Amino acid sequence: MPGETVAAIVLAAGEGSRFGGGKLFADFGGKPLVCAVVEEALKSPVDEVIVVVGYEAGRMRGICGHYGVRIVENRDWREGQSTSVRAGLAACGPEVGAVVVMLGDQPFAGAGAVRRLVEAYERGARVAVATYGGERRNPVLFRRDVWPSLEMELSGDRGARPFLQRHPEMVFDVECGEVASPEDVDTEEDLVRLSKEERR
Repeated sequence: MPGETVAAIVLAAGEGSRFGGGKLFADFGGKPLVCAVVEEALKSPVDEVIVVVGYEAGRMRGICGHYGVRIVENRDWREGQSTSVRAGLAACGPEVGAVVVMLGDQPFAGAGAVRRLVEAYERGARVAVATYGGERRNPVLFRRDVWPSLEMELSGDRGARPFLQRHPEMVFDVECGEVASPEDVDTEEDLVRLSKEERR
């Protein structure tokens, strides 16, 4: 039925310049970092997983393709994260009623958080954002009727944070601290530290 399904959009187009490039290909628990996020998306209660690629798109397509996810290439990835969000939204068919946007470098902000966001959507939330100790982070769910406003206000590499700040009446905060963590990989030191946590 039109607008009945939920899709996860994994943003995996960036180079990871602070990491020195190739961040999402770095080893994390014996597999590329991005795979940890894709696997969490697949474990979550969504109907489709879309991975937006850009930097070394062919290599990323080869890594993610065997998961059976849909790969969307963002040729404008150098212009920032906002272009990847737009590419992911544009790839959604009319059957998609909401999307959950996930970042490819946050391996622990996964299925547990997505599940809580989807539950909030099912209760009527238009925008549901994962919070950790009250702090808004990722992932974030957007119901289809807010996509036009979101796309209009997205710019550069700032993501959706300014949109959330400008539209408090739309946003439903969902505490996820007990089921997920927003820690991300920006540097090689982050990767080493989070890899140790993953092995616990």
